[in-house]
Amino acid sequence: MGNSNQKPEVSNAFAWFHATSVNGGAMAIAATIATYFSLYVQETIGITAAQLAVIMFICTLWDAINDPIMGVICDSFTPKWGRYRTWFTFTPVFLLVDMFLLFSNPSFIQGSTTAKCVYVCITYMFYGMIVTAYTMPQMAILPAMTKNDQERNSVIAKGAGVCALMFTIASTFSTQLVEIFGSYRNLMCFYAVFAVISFWGLFKTSEERYVLPKDPNTTGIKQLGYVFRHKEVWPVMLCWCLASISYGFMFSSSVYYAQYILAADKINAGLATGAYQTEEEIGGFIGSTIGSTISTYMGFISVGALVSMVFLMPIFLKTFKTGWKTLLVSQVGTVICYVILFFTGRMNFLYCCILSFVATVIGAMVNAVVNVLVNDTIDFVMLKEGKQLSGVVSSIKGFAQKCGNTVTNSGMLAILAICGFDAQNGPLGQVDSAIVGTNVVRFLVPAIVSGIIILLMVFYPIKKYFPEIEEMKKNMHATGALEED
Repeated sequence: MGNSNQKPEVSNAFAWFHATSVNGGAMAIAATIATYFSLYVQETIGITAAQLAVIMFICTLWDAINDPIMGVICDSFTPKWGRYRTWFTFTPVFLLVDMFLLFSNPSFIQGSTTAKCVYVCITYMFYGMIVTAYTMPQMAILPAMTKNDQERNSVIAKGAGVCALMFTIASTFSTQLVEIFGSYRNLMCFYAVFAVISFWGLFKTSEERYVLPKDPNTTGIKQLGYVFRHKEVWPVMLCWCLASISYGFMFSSSVYYAQYILAADKINAGLATGAYQTEEEIGGFIGSTIGSTISTYMGFISVGALVSMVFLMPIFLKTFKTGWKTLLVSQVGTVICYVILFFTGRMNFLYCCILSFVATVIGAMVNAVVNVLVNDTIDFVMLKEGKQLSGVVSSIKGFAQKCGNTVTNSGMLAILAICGFDAQNGPLGQVDSAIVGTNVVRFLVPAIVSGIIILLMVFYPIKKYFPEIEEMKKNMHATGALEED
């Protein structure tokens, strides 16, 4: 699928604002929530893992359901500033407001477990709806700007690099940044201001160049039908879901693994030496060990994700040309590393960090590479239906991703709760089954997920239509795309 001789259709400014919108400040927020929010809620607000699992299930399930609704809205209406561009103006402002609320612990919920659960549920659900409202248009604007596959992949790669950088910062240095900013709330609001600037820049630099006129007979639920009636879309949708699970478990479970397995092992070894006698000495040793272990391990994970998306992903895309081949190769390596770590991760701390780094370098690109499959699907639907359904396809990807988030957030907590995990017991107070469960969610579950992705990519259904899609694109460039007024 090559069209490298075409004139560039996107500016550098658009490419970087596109990269720093969803993947900039907004991604720093997402990374912090994915990595630290569950522990923050349990330790600060006082909600148990089981209660939080129910909240996460409700919120992320609704978050998944409202994605197709958002896609239908995007493709059904044409506001003054464009189908997709308009959403960039106000949704990041809502994000700023919600970050202030989500990371607050107001006095009116104190003393009531029900009030705490309801407050967290409402503010977290609102966060998910805001993310939907800016993510769907952000994905849809790229195929509306250019039909050049190499340009699309270049923009996606830039976004992946920024995403990895923000994940590195948020996952590794959140504890230190919270000390600098004074609270999680202040830090999240700072990230949200950055997101506002990036989204407004994306609005200014984008235009909806390849947008076909709306068909008055193609609205609402019919738009979803035009996509779902093609059996080729279903395996791709499952892949989007699994990619979200793989990426989510990679970061969400890492903090638990670092604190409740790696740090616990180091604490037990240190206490066994008898070097710490008083309660003050023991407490200081435990606190410093937990902090240093989490920072070190998350540093290896985050830097691995940075290397994966900034350096390895562009190399893979250039080498293998297509998203499905890139996914296939990367997931094979990921499975091998995770299986080894599941059985040998506790053998040595440095060994665990290095092999986890390798696994992340190979596997972290999964959540970004699947965006290439979004463009494949948009083109496939246009080939089969002759209709512009970028928003609907993007929303279906979002729906699948949020389904993956549901499994990640509530599933991981549910597994830990079933295994007897209790954050209030600390690293040294966990039962043996909780330790086993922590090891399972860190390595075994992601290995199984990556194995299923491999099977889906071996039989990737859209690849046989690539020649027809390429011919369609050439015809669009030759005749000119119809734009909306």
